[in-house]
Order: sequence, then C-alpha cells, then structure tokens
Amino acid sequence: MGEKTYIQRTSGLKTRDYAGYAMVDTAGCLIFSLVTTLLQKYYTDIFHLSPLFIMLMFIAARIWDAINDPIMGRICDTIKPANSGRYRPWILYAALPLALSGVLMFLKFPGMGEEGHELGTQIYATATYILFGMVYTTLQIPYGSLASVVTTDAHERSKLSVWRSIGAALGSIPVLVIASFAYEERLHAAGQVVMGENGKPITDMVYGPVITGVIIMACCTFVMLIAAFMLNHERVKTKPMPKQKGATVAAMKKIFSNRAFISLSLVSMLLLAGQMFTQSFYTYLFDDYFHANWMNLATQACTYSPMLIMMFLLPNAARKIGKKEVTSVGVAMAAVANLVLFFLRGLQPGLLMWIFLIMNFVSGIGLTTLVMQLWAMATDAIDDIEVRTGSRDDGTAYSVFNFFRKFGQVIAAICVNGALLGMNYRYEKGAVQTAANLKSMYDLATLIPAVMFGVMALILFVWYPLSRRNVEQLQVEKERHLKESYENKTIDI
Repeated sequence: MGEKTYIQRTSGLKTRDYAGYAMVDTAGCLIFSLVTTLLQKYYTDIFHLSPLFIMLMFIAARIWDAINDPIMGRICDTIKPANSGRYRPWILYAALPLALSGVLMFLKFPGMGEEGHELGTQIYATATYILFGMVYTTLQIPYGSLASVVTTDAHERSKLSVWRSIGAALGSIPVLVIASFAYEERLHAAGQVVMGENGKPITDMVYGPVITGVIIMACCTFVMLIAAFMLNHERVKTKPMPKQKGATVAAMKKIFSNRAFISLSLVSMLLLAGQMFTQSFYTYLFDDYFHANWMNLATQACTYSPMLIMMFLLPNAARKIGKKEVTSVGVAMAAVANLVLFFLRGLQPGLLMWIFLIMNFVSGIGLTTLVMQLWAMATDAIDDIEVRTGSRDDGTAYSVFNFFRKFGQVIAAICVNGALLGMNYRYEKGAVQTAANLKSMYDLATLIPAVMFGVMALILFVWYPLSRRNVEQLQVEKERHLKESYENKTIDI
C-alpha cells in the first residue's frame, strides 16, 4: 500500500465520532428550541410583554452580538490551545452556564408580568435573553470550527453534517412535548369553559408545566455536553496564530470577499429566520386559529420525520449529484409547499389542518436537504477561503456565519412581532382574537415562509458557486494546502 495522503491522515471517522459530534447540537438545541418555540409566546402570555417591546429587545440583542461574536471568534483563533485541543474544550466550558441561562429565561418571580411591574419584567427578560445569547455563542462558534479539525475528508464532512442535523432534530423534539402540555382551558368565574368564536375552548399558556420542562431539559443539556466533550477528538492540531496588528480586519476582508461563504451565510440566515418564524408563529396559529395545540407536535413530526429517510440517501446523493444541486431543488420544493397553503386559505379550518400537515411534510422533505448538508457546505466555503488566500481563520469565519444566523433571528422576530402588531393581536390577559385577526394570522403564517424559502432557492441556484465539480477541485487544492501547512509546521497531524 502507498503512503497515505494528508487528507487520509486527518480523517477516518467512526460511529463514535459522528455520535459525539452530533451530541453537542442535541444538547444545545434542547435549550435553543425553547427560545425558538416557546419563548415568544411565553413573553406575551406569562410576562405579558408587548410584541413591540419583544421585537426591539431581540434587535438590541443582535446588535450586541455584532460585537460579541467576532470577539469570540478571534479568541478561538488566537488563544493557545489546551491539551484537549483548540475548540473541543469550549464544549466543557459552556456546559453549566448554558443550562443555567436557559432556566433563568423562564423563571418567573413574584409580581413579574403583573400590572405595576412592567419595567422590572422588561429588564429581567432583556438581561436573561442577552446572557443566554452570549453563553450560546461560546458553544456554537467553537463547535462549528470543530468540524474543520475533526476531519478534512469532504465525504466524511457531509456525513458529519447529516449527523449534526439529526442531533439538532433530536434536541428539538422534547420542547414539543412541553408545548403540548403547556396550555389549559380558560374558565369563567363560575367555572365554565370560555369558548371562542368558532365554538372551541380558548386555552392559555400556564407557568408550571413550562418551568418544570425547562429545568429537566437544562439538566439533560449539562450531562450531554460533558459526554460530548469526552467523545470528540481533534485530528488536525493547529498552532497558535501570531498576534499581528490588523489581523482581524484582514481576516474579515478575506471572509466578506468570498462569494461562496457570503451566499451560503445569507441562505443560512434565511433558513433560521424561516424555521424560527414558523416555530414561534405556529404556536399562535394552532392555539388561536385551529384551537389544536397538538398540531405543535404534529407539524414538527412532519418537518423532521423526512430525516429518517434522507439520512441514508442524502450523503450519497450529495456526493454523486452535488450539495448545491440537491439543496437548491429541495428548498424550492419547500417554497412551493408553503405557497400552496397560502392559496388554500379559504378552506374550512377542520379540513385545512390536515392539508396543512401534509404540506408541512412536503416542505420538511425539501428543507431537510439543506438542513442536513448546511454545515458541510459551510466547511467547503471556509476551505474555499483557505485555498484562495492561504489563510484559515475558522473561529472568525464561524463567528461571521453565526452572526448571519443570529441576524436571521432578528428577521424572525421582526416578522413574528410585526405580524402580531399588524393584525392587532390582543396579548392582554383574557383577550380573545377577532375573526379578521385570525384570517390575517393564517395568511402571514404561510406567505412569509414561502417568500423566505423562495429567496433561498434563488441564491443557491444563481449565486452559490460550489457545484459538485468545483468541490471536487477544491479537495485537490485542499490536499496541497495541507501538505504545505504540515511542512511549514503550522499544523500537526
């Protein structure tokens, strides 16, 4: 047998490696899914915060992230690596703070959410939400960078991305159980159930089941991150980068001038915006329009169940057809499915809910192609920066990528709260929505994601340059660059 290539020497993942890498996102998504699915409605129903304040708070948090994220990225790139690696130790460092920050967001102290305590509730909500964002950043940026040093093989990275997506999906399921038990029927003073305009009982979110579920999920997050730290392994050992004046600005210029990276960052931003919008806004739609909170769990099952099939088919399809080629068609399919739901808005809710679930399944199949390949595509884009510029700044690149995704949260917050404000959603305790409100709610719940997914498909089709042929050429150039880096002693293997 001939001598191994540098890519072969820095690859060779086993099932243990894939599972350990995926477990980080499972743990993180146990907390993150609470934010994407429950927090918005928790703020309006339990804290009784106005949609306008929530929107402004989310925007302010993202402005801080514009400062915080690049700082974290440069710390990852320039700090002296620990014995356990450059990026892996951060999994351990973030375990306890992430669990605690998740619980703090949902703690309700006496008086909070009540008349006369509005300012205190607003300050507490803002402080705990920003704290969570900062802690989550200390996990996500090193975790994204970890993929680059776990393996350099393009096919293994594709499989790693699939496993990460499955891990994220598993971490997003438990919150749906909480959402299914977080509501109870509203009662008149005489003890009778309050009925809505469509003759179905009106339900309200209640604090007890929510905080119990949050605490359980936070404990699971802590345990899983400890386990994930022990299971991961860095195969490419990077040396500390020399501190040079203007290095951060130079790295940013290289990143923002790369077409593959910026186009994919925009796609990722809109993907997260679409996912967070539907997860948050659907809680209102299912509670107020369909009066069927069980649909929270059902729609997520429809969205994530395609992974059970695609996890076996997608890696080979991506290798033979191309990641760009597969994902662009899939995202276009998701846009069409949501557009169909918009045009069917005149149907009766009883029939429409079943069609809604079917179209969510179709949309889920399409989005799964991107969700399961996104992180492999991100690593491809960072490789493209490296071979074009000769410089690799994984932490800085992922901080930019992470910021784009956080800006997606801003878009989602603007869309959710803008929609609630535009339809004059009544968030006061005991409020009942009008028929006109409910009609607007359904239209916005279907049209907004259709537009987002359509723009994503257009970017992938037209602007993202890394086709299958270009990725194959990139692997050849990557082998050459690895050889040069090893000979120059900037990495160890």
